Amino acid sequence: MLTSYHKTHSRNLGRDMEYKRYGHAGRPVVMFPTSQGRFFQYEDTGTIAAMAEFLDSGRIQIFTLDGIDDESFFNKQADAAHRIGRHEAYFRYIREEAMPEILGTAEESNGGWRLKPLMAGCSMGGFHSSNFVFRFPGEVSGVIALSGVYSTRDFFGDTLDGDIYFNSPLHFLRGLDDAEILSRLRGLRLVFCCGQGKWEERMLEETHQLEAILRSRNIPAWVDYWGADVDHDWPWWHKQLVYFMNRWLDDDLQHRLA
Repeated sequence: MLTSYHKTHSRNLGRDMEYKRYGHAGRPVVMFPTSQGRFFQYEDTGTIAAMAEFLDSGRIQIFTLDGIDDESFFNKQADAAHRIGRHEAYFRYIREEAMPEILGTAEESNGGWRLKPLMAGCSMGGFHSSNFVFRFPGEVSGVIALSGVYSTRDFFGDTLDGDIYFNSPLHFLRGLDDAEILSRLRGLRLVFCCGQGKWEERMLEETHQLEAILRSRNIPAWVDYWGADVDHDWPWWHKQLVYFMNRWLDDDLQHRLA
């Protein structure tokens, strides 16, 4: 499997940022780490190995991003404005710095065929990936979000001041009245999954709430609930990723969505 490591200084964050690429060709899949995780997390936890069949066959190439949760959502020492400001700078880093480089690499490996990325993640990565897609639907092909929360309640309580509101999908989507964004969201392939086992209670609650909001806004999505034995843990996320990726790529082949 082709693997490469990348490190650059981010002008938006004022610090070095890292990511890894796995695979030689195919749809770019951009993955966010779990809570306070790093770019190497998906390799260390066996996720990349679980996805080897897709990578080795050139159906996808995975780019695993670094995170800064300890500077933003989990930084309880700073005030809310500073914390959400760091997160906004993180999203600017992704859009303005990481994504052009990632998509350029993918385009070159695909013989000049430019494909929009599929965003994905587990737990906090499910929050970040879905949040990115809801905010910037014109830049992506969709999302596979596993065991995510979809509000900022666990990080900022009831506060929705400033940019916190726009990073809390359960609030932002209810009030969304931008016809262009809604139209773009309705054209994406959105997958949300949550187990009903140990440590999934909070995620399960918010996944149900997200499903209801998406239905009320006429935004099609595949929302799947796995059984009471399915815990908030890596072995299940590996199974879910393989399951949904298989179906995603079958649809990709059928419709040639860019």
